[in-house]
Amino acid sequence: MASKLSYSDFPPTLQQFPKYPQSKCPFYLLQHVNLSSSCCYFKCISSSRGEVSSSSPLSSSSSAVVRALKEEVIQSPTSESAHDTQTASPTSSSSPSSSSSSKLVLVVGGSGGVGQLVVASLLDRNIKCRLFLRDPVKANALFGNQDEDKLQVFKGDTRNPEDLDPSMLEGVTHVICCTGTTAFPSRRWDGDNTPERVDWEGVKNLVSALPLSLKRIVLVSSVGVTKFDELPWSIMNLFGVLKYKKMGEDFVRNSGLPFTIIRAGRLTDGPYTSYDLNTLLKATAGQRRAVLISQGDRLVGEVSRLVIAEACIQALDIEFTEGEVYEINSVEGEGPGDDPQKWRDLFRAAQTQ
Repeated sequence: MASKLSYSDFPPTLQQFPKYPQSKCPFYLLQHVNLSSSCCYFKCISSSRGEVSSSSPLSSSSSAVVRALKEEVIQSPTSESAHDTQTASPTSSSSPSSSSSSKLVLVVGGSGGVGQLVVASLLDRNIKCRLFLRDPVKANALFGNQDEDKLQVFKGDTRNPEDLDPSMLEGVTHVICCTGTTAFPSRRWDGDNTPERVDWEGVKNLVSALPLSLKRIVLVSSVGVTKFDELPWSIMNLFGVLKYKKMGEDFVRNSGLPFTIIRAGRLTDGPYTSYDLNTLLKATAGQRRAVLISQGDRLVGEVSRLVIAEACIQALDIEFTEGEVYEINSVEGEGPGDDPQKWRDLFRAAQTQ
């Protein structure tokens, strides 16, 4: 059972990590080994009683910097802000910002390379967030001193079913899960943080605890999960990362919950896990803004973490993405930015290929 946190709980004691052998492989695809797991912090809420315990802020980051996100993150010159789109476009009812007041999005993996970008963008859209983290101290360092009505944090670990207390899930309408670990043994495997424990058992535990009233769960996975026994994917899967991600996917698909699965190509741009929000919000996708979406596990290539984060948020409100699995890459060129209609067109086109 997750315990109530106070400032005296921080900072956590540093642990010595065992030295794992670092596998090297010439295959280009084997660089796709890093989907970050979670850890964040603002206010800590006991998952046993749902109580809020305020802790002294560890960062002076202003919530005002969140508003800079749309100007910096994967926005093409022609894309409109979510707020402008809401009033200007007839499809604005499907935009992530249009129902922000009724949403409460649980982000699992909210301080990882993709997850922190998801959280920052949700905050910018005034969508209420709840984070589920192993190490909540990082949330304040990343996202600053946010109002409790915008950002709440529970301490816990998806690998431990008892941490997934029903009070932590109370009121949650949507879930974005972007947990993960490295494909090959590394320091991040310390404490049994292996693909089997994170990508399979952790996902299974999370999904098993979710309420049937949930409107959508978006799971970030990986391209190649259906080919883990074929070269060159079998090299990347030497320690089971693709096999366990596929098992996690299958559990989501068979859960009866409304879902969307986003399979990312090799992640680029970041991770930004060593930065605070001021730096995070200045991140861009560089020239890789154009988005390629496909189905059937056919894509091979790279994708910006910023693109994956935006895809997760957009998918929450696009009704026809429910029950679908997509692969996403990004290439040089202008992209959809945060324009809901452009994302709808991209997702729709993938289903007609």
